[in-house]
Amino acid sequence: MKYQKIAFNVKLGKNVRIYDFVNLYGCEIGDNSKIGTFVEIQKNVKVGKNVKISTHTFICEGVTIEDNVFIGHNVTFINDKYPRATTESGEPQTEANWKVIPTLVKKSVSIGSSATILCGVTIGKNAIVGAGAVVTKDVPDNTIVAGVPAKIIKGGVK
Repeated sequence: MKYQKIAFNVKLGKNVRIYDFVNLYGCEIGDNSKIGTFVEIQKNVKVGKNVKISTHTFICEGVTIEDNVFIGHNVTFINDKYPRATTESGEPQTEANWKVIPTLVKKSVSIGSSATILCGVTIGKNAIVGAGAVVTKDVPDNTIVAGVPAKIIKGGVK
């Protein structure tokens, strides 16, 4: 593997596959998970077992992904509702100036390519998020959501 940056504080499960140009730090990756090329996973992220994270995906601090989840290409998670580069006084922001807002992706979810997941939401078990969707609120178990903002288009999927 070339051009990987895997920090000393990353916890990797058994049989984890990590491809080139990946940046991992302070996170946990469960057994049998697969991390595609050009993925960044930040500190305090927990990824379950048997998770597939496709290329060009960004998973920021505060995200928990349970087992058997599929994440398509170019998916972006967000952990701050009101991001700013500087404080009101014009100083560069530090971690002390903002609070991480957690996001939960439950078991067996599928998230389509280029979806954006805003912070503070829970995506329920077996849910499907359509490609390009912007998830701004909780997604119930066993539903399909799509659109901008994401809306339920089908409930009760298995």
